[in-house]
Amino acid sequence: MNLCAAAVRKPSHGICIKAWVFYQFANLSSFCAVQALDFAEENASCESNYIELRRWMQGYAASGCIAKALQALNSMKKVPGKPTVYDYNSLMHCYLKSKYVSVEELANVYIGMKRFGPNPNASTFNTLLSGMLSHENIKDAFVIAEEMCICGFVPSFTFLSKLLKKSMKSGYLIDAVSILKFMLRLLYIPTEPTLNLLIICLSKAGMIPEAYFVFSVLLDQGCFRGAYNYNPILWALCKSGQSQTALTLFYSFKKKGLLHNVCSYTALVYGFSRERLWGEAYGCLNEMRTGTCKPNVITYTTMVKSLCDDGKIGEALDLLGKMENEGCDPDLVTYNIILRELCHQRRVFEIGELVRVIDQKGLYPDPFTHAALVGGLLKQGKIGIATKVLLDIFSRECTVDVAIYNIYFNILCQENRSSDSLSLMRRMMDIGFRPNNVTYNTILKGLCKGDIDKALELFDSIEWVGNGPDLVSFNTILSAACKQGNSPMIRRILYRMEYEGVKLNVVCSTCLIQYFCMVGKIHECLKLLEAMVSNGPSPTIVTFNTLMSGLCKIRLLGIACRIFKYLKSIGLLPDMITYNILIRASIIDGNGQLMTQLLRDMYSQRLIPDAVIFGSFIYGLCKEGKISLALQLRYQMIENGITPSITIYNAILEAMFKRRKLWDIILLLKEMAKEGCEPNTVSFQILNRAISKGWMKGLPRTAKLLEFYMYGNCGDKSWTDNDKLIH
Repeated sequence: MNLCAAAVRKPSHGICIKAWVFYQFANLSSFCAVQALDFAEENASCESNYIELRRWMQGYAASGCIAKALQALNSMKKVPGKPTVYDYNSLMHCYLKSKYVSVEELANVYIGMKRFGPNPNASTFNTLLSGMLSHENIKDAFVIAEEMCICGFVPSFTFLSKLLKKSMKSGYLIDAVSILKFMLRLLYIPTEPTLNLLIICLSKAGMIPEAYFVFSVLLDQGCFRGAYNYNPILWALCKSGQSQTALTLFYSFKKKGLLHNVCSYTALVYGFSRERLWGEAYGCLNEMRTGTCKPNVITYTTMVKSLCDDGKIGEALDLLGKMENEGCDPDLVTYNIILRELCHQRRVFEIGELVRVIDQKGLYPDPFTHAALVGGLLKQGKIGIATKVLLDIFSRECTVDVAIYNIYFNILCQENRSSDSLSLMRRMMDIGFRPNNVTYNTILKGLCKGDIDKALELFDSIEWVGNGPDLVSFNTILSAACKQGNSPMIRRILYRMEYEGVKLNVVCSTCLIQYFCMVGKIHECLKLLEAMVSNGPSPTIVTFNTLMSGLCKIRLLGIACRIFKYLKSIGLLPDMITYNILIRASIIDGNGQLMTQLLRDMYSQRLIPDAVIFGSFIYGLCKEGKISLALQLRYQMIENGITPSITIYNAILEAMFKRRKLWDIILLLKEMAKEGCEPNTVSFQILNRAISKGWMKGLPRTAKLLEFYMYGNCGDKSWTDNDKLIH
């Protein structure tokens, strides 16, 4: 029973053990399964959070909120292995697409990557480079490209080529040269058109050594195609007054076997002509005539213009003839240049002939032709003829531009018809005429001569071309206000200048100095001058002359002399006006010693006295009764080719009358008649004053003789008929 029982219990105990083991294993399996399920759910949750954070990070970056984008990026650190370098790259990419990009913020992100990880990769740099280039941050892009190389990566040739072109387009030429050198270190050679464009840009900017360096790169790489590669360098040298250097370079290229073209020679002709080295200019022209590069119309016109600018109209006309004889037909530009100079020199006959030639050749006058003709007439003072020519041009409905109308407005203003000019401009605007700032400034200047209030009204109502009135506009109206001593208007103009962001230039400052002198504010005047010397704009000799003139008018010759010494100490050279101001003031003050010292100083500056200087000295000598010295100066004037004016003769006559030198007066009147200088109203007033004060009392015959000479026909034979009475 017990055995049976025992036999029965044994198997059931094994089963129980197995059941317990199975139960425990089942529990363990369930626990592991639950743990695995929880881990899977946690991973899925983390992945979901990472994707969400990445989306938020990209959204913030794309909207320009880089701070919040970085917060989202930092939150990714809860996810194992995140954020990666690609997350950082994604942040930069999205941020660079936004409208609000801060290079400083991007730099901080990059520095953080280098310091704390993950390290930037090639994609990081390419993202930054592309972004900087799209935002045209040339300098920053170049810095990043250099940093990329330091970190062991290499920017692509395509990117650096784009960066080089962008730098040229943006005018960052120093950076462009640096980028080129950087490319050469990487053994990247830009294309020939790119290098040629860089040569042109550098040459135009006057960066000649840099342009030559780029040209040498072309030569070294065998990319030289023709003279057009180096012609910009020759032109840059010739335009900067280095024609001899250009010629040396020209022949060095020739020795290397590099071909020249007409443009190369024309550059040399231009440079030598501009520097008035006519021998060299004609030498280049003759070499062209005998060689294969024949001069063209541009070559001839270049030299014709320089000859005209130098006043050599005869040589210009000769060259025009040679040009035609060699089968090179002048164009309208050539004729316009010569026409303009003929008008300046008042060569009326040649003007008519040239206009006839232009018509015969079938060339239709353009606005430049009209402007040259009318402008030349105006410079001669022939306003009436110029007006008729303009009205004829308008009536024939010739093509005219705003420059022609500006000349007509200027004529009206010169004839004191500024209001008519303004009315005409407004009527023309109603039918489509578009004035420019020159138009407005011309009329504004005319109005300032008369009604300055109307000028200011126009100034405020004008729809200025561009951003507003220019410096000429402000100078014009400020000058008028200063001359009138209108302090409220001066303040109003200065406030307007400040509002428009226009800084005082030397003209405005000089006008204010004139105003301060006029109202006696000498301290403010000197303070302004000191500010100009220290901070700019630098005063010119006109500024100093204005100041000294103002000081002399209020009898402050001593201060004016100190200003004179100061201007010489800072390297400015006095001109004739400077000496005229001081000599006139010294005469008024009776300071003969200063007058003599100024004359000596003037000669040391190699300045020859003009009519005003001689007149001032003669007036001073006459005032002191030194008539013989005054007459000697008069003879010296005539020897120097200066004709004494009636004002000088009147000063001598009055001194002679005061000292009853009546026979000397008669002799002087004879000299005046020989020189064609007739007595004027002041001369008669001197005679009447002499008679009324009794200076000729007791000399009735002499008095009658003087009256005859002064009131008679000074240019007739009556002089010689009355010589018998004198002797």
